[in-house]
Amino acid sequence: MKLRDDFVAVSVPATTANLGPGFDSMGMALDLWDDVSVHAITGPTQVVIEGEGAGEVATGEDNLVVKALRLALDRVGAPQVGVRMRCVNRIPHGRGLGSSASAIVAGLTLARALIGDPEALTEADLLDLGTEMEGHPDNVAPAVLGGATVAWVNRGHAGAVRLDPPEGISPVAFIPDFELSTSLARAAIPDQVSHRDAVHNVSRVALLVALLSGASRDHLVAGAQGTPMHEMLMAATQDRLHQEQRRSTMETSMEMVDWLRSAGMAAVVSGAGPTVLSLEHVLTQVRIDAKAAGWRVLPLAVTMTGVRITRGRIMKDLGTSSHM
Repeated sequence: MKLRDDFVAVSVPATTANLGPGFDSMGMALDLWDDVSVHAITGPTQVVIEGEGAGEVATGEDNLVVKALRLALDRVGAPQVGVRMRCVNRIPHGRGLGSSASAIVAGLTLARALIGDPEALTEADLLDLGTEMEGHPDNVAPAVLGGATVAWVNRGHAGAVRLDPPEGISPVAFIPDFELSTSLARAAIPDQVSHRDAVHNVSRVALLVALLSGASRDHLVAGAQGTPMHEMLMAATQDRLHQEQRRSTMETSMEMVDWLRSAGMAAVVSGAGPTVLSLEHVLTQVRIDAKAAGWRVLPLAVTMTGVRITRGRIMKDLGTSSHM
């Protein structure tokens, strides 16, 4: 397989994962984008970083975007080339907004664009390779597909279903001025949970999927009949598997979750943290108070498209399928 283009570019969205009870399985694409362009050259790899991660992110072969690009080229038998890359990063690093998954998906999609063949590196391939690199598909799936996603791994292959959240889902990120190691956050989660906690999360995540699929009040029954969307969303974002267990690693973030929820907002830890995400509108006074306490408050709409090729012969949005 040969390369048909020598200059391509992609845009990839930020993502949030877990959404409360959907640990390692649910995610959502957010309207905050990294832009990455690549020239295929002869000579050593050169990476220029602008914005988030500038001066910190690797600028050679150790760059995560470059690693993903090379993995994808290898898997389809395409030739390796020298790389001159420019990354304009807007997604904060180490904050729980999917920066590593977005970098991986960007690299994989750049390889697809360089090859210039619509049949090479399909959405399913991107999800599989991205999950292989990332370790789990919860951030990779929304970065590829857009919208909200439910993702899983079965017999070594990742799959995902995209949901189209209703208008009432209006994410607002509360981003602190410190980072948190994902490995440190994951190490705090116990290997076993109680049956009661497992049942609790199964019911909550099922409700969350229903709400993010646009379930209407006309279809609600029993105790949910007539319950406002807000109250259901508050119930649907309750978690007993990972957030409280990681409190010692991000006490400040959990205090923010507690504060927002006590003020009536469906707040969760975004991914591994430390960013906190409200899934619905945040009152003006709450935003003012959070900013005064040192938090960056960033309204982020859900984007219904995932990674897109912005330069190359197969320019298109990839996140147009409903399932994989």
